[in-house]
Amino acid sequence: MTTERVPAAAAVQLLTPEGERVPHPDYDISLSDDVLRDLYRDMVLVRRLDTEATALQRQGELGLWAPCLGQEAAQVGSGRAMHENDFAFPTYRDHGVAWARGVAPLEILAMFRGVTNGGWDPIRKRCAPYMIVIGNQALHGVGYGMGIQLDGAEEAVVAYFGDGATAEGDVNEAFVFASVYNAPVVFFCQNNQWAISQSQERHSRVPIYERAAGFGFPGVQVDGNDVLAVMAVTAHALDRARSGDGPTLIEAYTYRMGAHTTSDDPTRYRHANEVEVWRLRDPIERLKVFLARQGIADRAYFDVVEHEADELAILVRDGVRSMPEPSIDAIFDNVYAEPHPLMEEQRRTLHAYEASFADGAGA
Repeated sequence: MTTERVPAAAAVQLLTPEGERVPHPDYDISLSDDVLRDLYRDMVLVRRLDTEATALQRQGELGLWAPCLGQEAAQVGSGRAMHENDFAFPTYRDHGVAWARGVAPLEILAMFRGVTNGGWDPIRKRCAPYMIVIGNQALHGVGYGMGIQLDGAEEAVVAYFGDGATAEGDVNEAFVFASVYNAPVVFFCQNNQWAISQSQERHSRVPIYERAAGFGFPGVQVDGNDVLAVMAVTAHALDRARSGDGPTLIEAYTYRMGAHTTSDDPTRYRHANEVEVWRLRDPIERLKVFLARQGIADRAYFDVVEHEADELAILVRDGVRSMPEPSIDAIFDNVYAEPHPLMEEQRRTLHAYEASFADGAGA
């Protein structure tokens, strides 16, 4: 097993692992100091949310959690590249995307605690609820993008999925539809090297971004641990989509530092030295070094962000434990726009079943 997986030489990079800013002839970006500081803050807070959620699951407070440790740059960079009216279709791991779209941390965690059937208002947040079915959201994104075309709106879609999902029929069907209809969709693949316990080499014989050519649209590989490069490449692809030039496939080459989910033990299928190699490419430390060297942020700023992360941790812990239980028949709400006789019959049946346990009834 190799431990030296690195992006292809053609991968777009604007910030080296050592925090050095480098130019790129096709993809570059000019950001204010405030935006650069905010990108760092976003990644730190998303990582703290991830850390606290993992701990809460281990304590039995969440049913499951899918860590995004190591993928913060890919998620925050792409999420922040989107315009307000663009629409994101994330996976169950894309907490940085949800954060960038304005979804509150407790709205995310409520789903994993099992106290909500929806999570958040997708229209208001311009972010669909997490999709558990692997690759299914790629089709949803293309369908929404085709609707944008019919409406004549100047908007675009980002459909997220992992490297393993590229072996699913849904993703490839989404590629076909997006290509044929020239849909304003950016396919954003976070290649984190592992489809649960299967390494990328076991399910893909070519770099993922090269597959786009077979469907008739461009593909580009970006250093997924470089938040600046991710933001630049995504912004370019979104502009292209909004202008009517069709879809783009972005392969963000990154690494899943943690487990696939909290039900997974990655030590059973990958070596510790592989993780250590990627720890040196940490996306947060990379940007922190750049900010410090350029005088854009100092120790006082970093301390303020850490303090904010501590406050977020308290909010998350207290908020999750104090979430009210939903009413037993909440599952029937919002299934149909109008009253439905079958739903009402099932609701009555559930109420009767629940009542049979009260005061010894049915004993």
